[in-house]
Amino acid sequence: MKHTYWLIAIFIFAALKLHAQGPPITADKPIMLGGGSFTVKTLTEIRKTEQGTFTYVPLMLHYLPSSNSLVAVHIPYIDFDLENGLSGSSLADIKIMGKYQFYRKDGTGKTFRMVAKSVQTLPTGESIDAMDLSTGKYSGYYGIVVGYESLKYGISNELGYNSMPDGTLDEFRYKLGFGLPLLKPQYPNKQVNLYFEYTNSWMTERDGYALLYAQGIQYARKNFTFDFAVQAPLVNDFTDGQKIKYSIFLGTRYTF
Repeated sequence: MKHTYWLIAIFIFAALKLHAQGPPITADKPIMLGGGSFTVKTLTEIRKTEQGTFTYVPLMLHYLPSSNSLVAVHIPYIDFDLENGLSGSSLADIKIMGKYQFYRKDGTGKTFRMVAKSVQTLPTGESIDAMDLSTGKYSGYYGIVVGYESLKYGISNELGYNSMPDGTLDEFRYKLGFGLPLLKPQYPNKQVNLYFEYTNSWMTERDGYALLYAQGIQYARKNFTFDFAVQAPLVNDFTDGQKIKYSIFLGTRYTF
């Protein structure tokens, strides 16, 4: 029951704070660039859990066929060192993502948007039970991303469910991200942003729950973006070695 209270509290907080800015680091955003644009990005995660240590390095290729649609493929490499003595490195689970923006309302210096999102995870990785990294099992994620962005603040919300038919890592997920730009808007683009991001993860089959908080900073210059964030658990009731001690994120992105 306490897990439900945490979720309700964060939903209320999001509703009250719908004045906050993206793009987030560990969360997602509904804001899309113009049609025909292409982004090459990576977001390396160094994750320490009870099970072991994982270094996850994805190459992410994003393409926008139109201003309200996106298709992407994530090709990841993983290095792992487990407490049971197993270690190695290999290709992790490849992910194919699609997003469609079905609602948009713009104002002067602000915008509100809603996006449907799907991620299909292919069983190309090692079967090491590393949630959302490398499981060797197929899963399908379906969610909604809602965001508000202005010149001063921004906020992103994501609510979805990840289904793993042949495994036990089914997950109900809610993410909430706030952004605070430290510099005034300028051209060519130059920005430093702070991010405050929360991830609720409820493992429905294993009956585990975690609330993670990530503190991040981002530097954007023209078409390049550089990200850094540290994530730690506020609530940590995962089971079966999945308890997260901390994660470190390092990312870069180039859009053209």
